[in-house]
Amino acid sequence: MTDKLLDIAADLVARARKLGATDADAMAVEQSDVSVSIRDGAVENLERSEAVGVGLRVFAGKSSAIISGSVLTSDSLQKLAERALAMAKAAPPDEFCGLADPSQLAKQDLDLDLVSDTEPSADQLKAMAIEAEQHALSVKGITKSIGSGASASNYFVALAASNGFSRSYRRTGYGLSASVISGAGTNMARDYDGTSANHFSDLETPEKIGRTAGERTIAKINPQKLTSRSAPVIFDRRTASSLLGHLASAINGASIARGVSFLKDDLGKALFKSNINIIDDPLRIRGSASRSFDGEGLAVQRRALIDNGVLTGWVLDLRSARQLGMTPTGQGARGMASQPNPSTSNVHLEPGEQSPAEMMKAIGSGLLITEFIGASINSSTGDYSRGASGFWFENGEIAYPVSEITVAGNLKDMFATLVPANDLIFKGATNAPSCLIEGMTIAGR
Repeated sequence: MTDKLLDIAADLVARARKLGATDADAMAVEQSDVSVSIRDGAVENLERSEAVGVGLRVFAGKSSAIISGSVLTSDSLQKLAERALAMAKAAPPDEFCGLADPSQLAKQDLDLDLVSDTEPSADQLKAMAIEAEQHALSVKGITKSIGSGASASNYFVALAASNGFSRSYRRTGYGLSASVISGAGTNMARDYDGTSANHFSDLETPEKIGRTAGERTIAKINPQKLTSRSAPVIFDRRTASSLLGHLASAINGASIARGVSFLKDDLGKALFKSNINIIDDPLRIRGSASRSFDGEGLAVQRRALIDNGVLTGWVLDLRSARQLGMTPTGQGARGMASQPNPSTSNVHLEPGEQSPAEMMKAIGSGLLITEFIGASINSSTGDYSRGASGFWFENGEIAYPVSEITVAGNLKDMFATLVPANDLIFKGATNAPSCLIEGMTIAGR
């Protein structure tokens, strides 16, 4: 299939060039998805979708345009190329646009083991979702299922360009989740658990997902409200990964080029403690966002975004690198109908030495955040405010659940005091262990 998609992409590029385009690149994608949703043991929704499409980016000198389509007949592809070139000629010039130099391109496909050996049927997905829900409902105190679900996807993508680039890859993906409720009225609580992986065999079991969802929910019954205060805060694994997302946004080359990031003047400076390392690794075997080339055909590499606490560089695609007069980092991402933009791949914060339990014992009392509700993040100043819920701990032990609170601070200050725990688990594209922030403002009643 990838060979066929490469032929389609290369054909589109050739058509655009024959029409007079200065340069062109094309992406061809074929994707199939199956998902099943279960509630109370019955199928609530069963969907299967299959789609194929192309996206063509055309350059007319320093002007460019991108257009996508899903009809792949010869006549349709010709019209697509004609419209794309007409749009490019009408677009304003951009001195920073353009394809990569051939010397920057990825030279080989890498085997990152992104394709599962097992492909479950819709009936298997249904059975998994039912089992996960049953295990969640079996937890004492659970009163209702919000629903469970399982999914499978198969994704082929090919990229060809007039600079000589021609590569393709395939990726599979699977997921399983369960969500339940306990209590009623104002004492009602809900929570969930989920798992996702490229390989079907790497999914966590339905029993584990269901029981974890149920146990998390029971633990949140009868939450209390905190009075406003300042206290140490531990972000659990599910919430700690959001801190990496805020960092990635702040060092995105497009934001730096526009001057709208609170970290725009901090390249080469220590933002974290000296033992902190944050890695972007597109080459991680079976990684959720692994890739052997980026969305512009550039070679990719494992790199430390934060190395021993120091900010090492920006996340750059070709355009932002040219704006900043820097070398691109192979971190461009694009869709069929969108221009490339800087983007990370598999990002993780390296773990520390203490477990979350050991952290709580060392601190004595503080807040453990397990869920966020909404966000107010100022990308220019780093000011941070989020609605949250979780648990108050005292004498190093969980005391009671809390809800309807807001935690606030400044991301620079938060980064400077961050201490990672040792419970890192790779579950998606962005992963962090639980993280301690030494002091944050907590707004309650």
